[in-house]
Amino acid sequence: RAEQPAAQTPPADNPANFTGRAFRMEPKGMVVARRGFEAAARSNWHVHDAAQLLLVEQGRMRVQVEGQPMKELALHESVYLPGGTAHWHGAVPGQAATQVSVQFAPGNKWMEKVTDTQYAGTAKR
Repeated sequence: RAEQPAAQTPPADNPANFTGRAFRMEPKGMVVARRGFEAAARSNWHVHDAAQLLLVEQGRMRVQVEGQPMKELALHESVYLPGGTAHWHGAVPGQAATQVSVQFAPGNKWMEKVTDTQYAGTAKR
């Protein structure tokens, strides 16, 4: 039996893959990463030098921005965190989570641990 040749498709930046003019922007200076959290695991408070976009790839997550109430993010939800904004994020109790993080420039400052009352959503920083 003869092997069938693999279907050839134009590369992603080939104009044949788009209607109208489209262009690709290379992520120079960006940091893209996946991070897993066991159930109830969370980061310390921290600040990124530039904006950060978090996307929930698996599970459910909690996130809190300084001065705001804690909120939960469901599967495939996202949150945009402006640069210079103190925040924390992690998994909900009883369920692990995986996030995709896009930082629009490297650099961050780590701060104190999140208290149990902050994690529970009953206290702000």
